[in-house]
Amino acid sequence: MTTETCDLLVAGSGAAGLAAAVTAAHRGLDVVLVEKDDVIGGTTAWSGGWIWAPCNPIAKSNGVDDDQSEPRRYLEAVLGNTFNAELVDAFLAGAPEMVGFFHNHTALRFDPGLHIPDTYSDLPGAGTGGRSVIAQPYDARGLGVIATRMRRPLPETSFWGLTIQAGPDLKAFITATRSFRSAAHVTARLTRHLWDLARHGRAMQLRNGQALVGRLLRSAMDAGVDIRTGSAIASLGHGSQGISGARIDGPDGRYAIHTKRGVVLACGGFPQDIERRKQQFPKPEIHRTLAVPSASGDGLRLGESVGGHQATTLASPGAWCPVSEVTWPDGRTGVFPHIIDRGKPGVIGVLTNGERFCNEGMGYHDYVTAMLDAVGPTGMPESWFVCDHRFLRRYGLGIVRPAPVPIRPWLSSGYLKTGRTLAGLAETCGIDQTGLQASVAAFNADAKIGVDRAFGRGTTPYMRLQGDAEVQPNPCLAPIEQAPFYAVRVIPGSFGTFAGLKTDGEARVLDAGGVPIPGLYAAGTDMASTMGGHYPAGGINLGPALTFGFIAGRHAAGNGR
Repeated sequence: MTTETCDLLVAGSGAAGLAAAVTAAHRGLDVVLVEKDDVIGGTTAWSGGWIWAPCNPIAKSNGVDDDQSEPRRYLEAVLGNTFNAELVDAFLAGAPEMVGFFHNHTALRFDPGLHIPDTYSDLPGAGTGGRSVIAQPYDARGLGVIATRMRRPLPETSFWGLTIQAGPDLKAFITATRSFRSAAHVTARLTRHLWDLARHGRAMQLRNGQALVGRLLRSAMDAGVDIRTGSAIASLGHGSQGISGARIDGPDGRYAIHTKRGVVLACGGFPQDIERRKQQFPKPEIHRTLAVPSASGDGLRLGESVGGHQATTLASPGAWCPVSEVTWPDGRTGVFPHIIDRGKPGVIGVLTNGERFCNEGMGYHDYVTAMLDAVGPTGMPESWFVCDHRFLRRYGLGIVRPAPVPIRPWLSSGYLKTGRTLAGLAETCGIDQTGLQASVAAFNADAKIGVDRAFGRGTTPYMRLQGDAEVQPNPCLAPIEQAPFYAVRVIPGSFGTFAGLKTDGEARVLDAGGVPIPGLYAAGTDMASTMGGHYPAGGINLGPALTFGFIAGRHAAGNGR
């Protein structure tokens, strides 16, 4: 077995792994990044790409005046007894530095989310905008031939492989039939996309998580990172001085890498580790994840093999999201994350008894938590999003796109259920007819006065942003009354896992006594969530992933062990 030597070995090519590799290489380290899959990007490449980074310099340059004490106060209010002061303070100090470093010294450039509020806008310290950033769109031709090794967009969340970014871009697609300007924007994007497909065989206009991965990959190439796909860490070398390297299973067999500064685990958590999910997830038999198939818990197993420990006392082991199951015409299956449609005016979520059970416009994590609580430990955690024809054609529902995209294929596949009356829809779905009719009647009455008396939908900046500003008096409420009626079945899902390895504020993995294991770092979902298993804002997965990847790379390049 051959042996190589490098300064730092990074496992995983998502946001955390690429951030660690770029940071360390930029500071002069010889970095090898191994990716188990044959493509680069991990689950990050399938994400919306938003990054929660309070007090970042991009927001400040756009006039947002924020102080670290405010987001800290907000996290204290949200996290409660899962608040970890060391991790939170390290994140809040590191996030602005991370954004500044990448924006000023690498190919990663950011746009600000100036009008994106925190989820729980009514809590102390909540921000009304500016705490989020997103990678600027990127032309994949800047990657050269390595663009073919980038993970392609998730089919369920792209349009013919084209990624659409929340904000003006998404609004243009939704309003393409009602605005000449929107139609022109969509036509230009689709025309360019079809040309790219014909010439390159894939989307080249990268946005969302695709843009983040593309820009980080370009940065890694510029910094001289040695990127190896189809390569996984089989075991870690561990001695009296800590981590000494690893054995790698590569395309041509097993070899060893000796490391001078250590190993960073950023393998994507355990969303595809069925056995671990069975032990820790509520209702694991029905749960569907949006994580890539290769995110099967390698980082946790490697960390545990040398004395690391998983955090098991978080509020939730995973980052929940309501999803619907999609079957494509060729028989492939997938899941669609219901992020945006829930908050639009004219849709409600009901259980099989026909009753609403939560504020549909709150965070996606909260929707799943409420659904699990509502059905109890013995019930089936499923719900239905119910809307009318006006809503469906204006906003779409799940994977069903707005007009003028046809809906017939989704009716034929059974994904989208329909009925000429609410009673007929209820019968088709197996929903209690009386319960559904009563819920819609109550919702319609509230919609007409703009007040959701049952759950307070539309009462915070976060909820109102998810709505439609053209609808008044409440942008989150509109009656469900124009037949035919439609529904999509929704079950618990997740973007990934929260319950990673315990670390300190330098991203160093801790042993059973809380002492750092020399030379071993964890970031991304291989690291226990800084948010304690809560979901206080959009981008709280990628924000800490990039920040602690940056912190790990910086520490390895500076203090090393």
